[in-house]
Amino acid sequence: MLYVRSLLFNIAFYVVTAILVFGCILTTPFPQRYTMAVGRYWGVVCSKVFVWIVGGSYEVRGLENLPQGESILLASKHMSVFETFALAPLVKNPLFILKRELLWIPFFGWAVANSEMIAIDRGSRQKALKNMLKQAKKRIVGRQLIIFPEGTRRPVDAEPHYKFGITHIYRSLKVPCYPVALNTGLFWPRRTFLRYPGKIIIEILPPIEAGLKGDDFFERVTTTIETNSQRLIAEAREDNPAL
Repeated sequence: MLYVRSLLFNIAFYVVTAILVFGCILTTPFPQRYTMAVGRYWGVVCSKVFVWIVGGSYEVRGLENLPQGESILLASKHMSVFETFALAPLVKNPLFILKRELLWIPFFGWAVANSEMIAIDRGSRQKALKNMLKQAKKRIVGRQLIIFPEGTRRPVDAEPHYKFGITHIYRSLKVPCYPVALNTGLFWPRRTFLRYPGKIIIEILPPIEAGLKGDDFFERVTTTIETNSQRLIAEAREDNPAL
């Protein structure tokens, strides 16, 4: 049954994604907010489809911590594809950092361009950082920048590998940072076909105020995310020791 549910979800996920990418394309003649509305709806639908097909539940904690419509930074643990779509509906106008090459994809790239994301060329690290910070300052007004400080998905029990780039962004933007803890990797592990039922939890933690020194911020944000993510993982494993 696990294999059947996983297969059905994977099919449904890609079908829903294809349909809503087409929806985003249709919004390109219109203002950016219409494209973002479709993108946020994608997150809502995919989250529900996961629960409906795979099983279990999905809970967002600490949503009351998020101010709606203000310029903020969300720094999230990254274990799974799940949070790449599930975080967007939690804020009013999400902003992501992505590879510039995505803009070159026919049709899809047009929709991405219309969403006014931060596109970077990762060829030169220093040049890419400078360009990213320049774009972030321009686009952050009234938006919520969602970033994964580890840069890529990490297995549940792997050693954390946070990058200092999150600190450059925090210091440059001068906005509060909201750490995000989660346990999604237990249910949608990377590089595997299988999807596991259980209680997915995403938790928005109290903000880290703007203006901290770089090293102080980096230590605080990484410790906060890791400590609370491990707590959520332990909570899920108490309910299902097989995870």
